Amino acid sequence: MIERYILPKMGRIWSEENKFKTMLQIEILVCEALARLGEIPREALAKIKEKAGFDLERIREIEAETRHDVIAFLEAVGERVGDESRYIHLGLTSYDIVDTSLSLRMQEAADLILQDLKKLSQVLKRRAKEHKETVMIGRSHGIHAEPITLGLKFALWWKETERNSERIAQAREAISYGKISGAVGTYAHLDPRVEEYVCKKLNLTPAPVSTQILQRDRHAQYLCTLALIASSLDKFALEIRNLQRTDILEVEEYFTKGQKGSSAMPHKRNPIVSERVSGLARIIRGNAQVSMENIALWHERDLTHSSVERVIIPDSCILVDYMLNKFTEVMENLVVYPENMKKNLEKTKGLIFSETVLLELAKKGLRRADAYRIVQRNAMKAWEKGTAFKALLLQDKELRKHLRSSEVENCFDLKHNLRNVDRIFKRLEI
Repeated sequence: MIERYILPKMGRIWSEENKFKTMLQIEILVCEALARLGEIPREALAKIKEKAGFDLERIREIEAETRHDVIAFLEAVGERVGDESRYIHLGLTSYDIVDTSLSLRMQEAADLILQDLKKLSQVLKRRAKEHKETVMIGRSHGIHAEPITLGLKFALWWKETERNSERIAQAREAISYGKISGAVGTYAHLDPRVEEYVCKKLNLTPAPVSTQILQRDRHAQYLCTLALIASSLDKFALEIRNLQRTDILEVEEYFTKGQKGSSAMPHKRNPIVSERVSGLARIIRGNAQVSMENIALWHERDLTHSSVERVIIPDSCILVDYMLNKFTEVMENLVVYPENMKKNLEKTKGLIFSETVLLELAKKGLRRADAYRIVQRNAMKAWEKGTAFKALLLQDKELRKHLRSSEVENCFDLKHNLRNVDRIFKRLEI
């Protein structure tokens, strides 16, 4: 059930109570605009402001009969307001209220996600600095490549998280539009000044042109941005899961007192939060796909997007909020094993310095293909026999015609590989 992932602040944004609260706010603002234009009595506006309200249970009772949530909402409000309720919803269509309310709530959710991203960014930046010089093996295709540092890995994640903050800010801007333009967007029964007034009060921009709805490319941009954030978290979590494998064990999710890893195997300490993050990311990517399918609707609007959005927009916001908070906890408490990193670095007996040897031979004037052949020949022996790579190189007569013993030794200097780490961190301003 999605309820288990709802954190209080995000839950309030997507509650039914808040939905109808924002809808009522918009209806009252429309009445204010109409009163300013002299289209409804100011006395009626005063009564509406005084009495307008709703009871969720009553809305549900009416909706069970009308099968229309906005009509049920209007009738429930009208029961409280009395005769003056005839001035509520004048010239409007349901989605003038629904879409403008949705924009407000998506704005608010984006603000909360921005806060979440900021927290994660701070933790990633701190841990990148902490492990700037924690040396580990870099891997390509899952195979040992060349040395890196754990700090570089975290710095990469930090920068990606910063980009995600920029993306959600752009998506927030794309959704910060309101629409009070009537049944097909022509203002047939409304003065466009009503829309301008309402949107200004709500810090929204009037849609330059609309149909019965705001166009769904805006919502798709927002959902695709949430999918990008989720995919970044999936990427980070997947790396932690791989690095926690028993045969690697370079980092590990913090295992709390009393925590259990398996009903069958008492020894298990599993990366359960990272796995959860990776799993939930699949839902959000799926929701983004659906949001793009919502862009194409019949004529000025059909109803195929409506039911879908009641699921995909709240659920995606709720899950991204949850995932960001949980992954921030993982990173704050991540256990790091530098000694295991050192052991893994040495596992291939020096093969990780093969490129350095190749380049040294090339500097001596050998054709690259010839240098590659010499180095690969010794590397394959090291793989197959488990022999130290350096020892094989020192015994290779063809190689020794070009490199002295000291030059071979120098090829196995970690500091040479990592000499530009400081420069990268300075460029990142970490």
